[in-house]
Amino acid sequence: MKFCTAINCIDGRVQLPVIEYLKERFGVDYVDCVTEAGEDLIMSEHKPERVEATLRCVRISIEKHGSKQIAIAGHHDCAGNPVPKEKHIEQIIEAAQFLKTQFPNTEIIGLWIDENWKANEV
Repeated sequence: MKFCTAINCIDGRVQLPVIEYLKERFGVDYVDCVTEAGEDLIMSEHKPERVEATLRCVRISIEKHGSKQIAIAGHHDCAGNPVPKEKHIEQIIEAAQFLKTQFPNTEIIGLWIDENWKANEV
């Protein structure tokens, strides 16, 4: 069994597009999902008191499930982080850079889920 990890918003509309994209992109069987409203914002700011729970879950995914890839996702019409697409993209890139400092031996990608609920790598 192969796993990867998704750091994603809680919004139910984005779960399946992210999971389906990652299963194909990384050739994995399962996607461990770590969710919080507006995760792209939270991870881009990387304030310790806000990111520690997410990082703990990612560590479990890596250590217990052998995850070797992580995706940080943001999406259209996000209630937890209601900013324009361009700002989301900036936050996703910043969050991915932060995650690379935390998990240097893991492949990190950013995903934007558009208005058609399609996952796009950024």
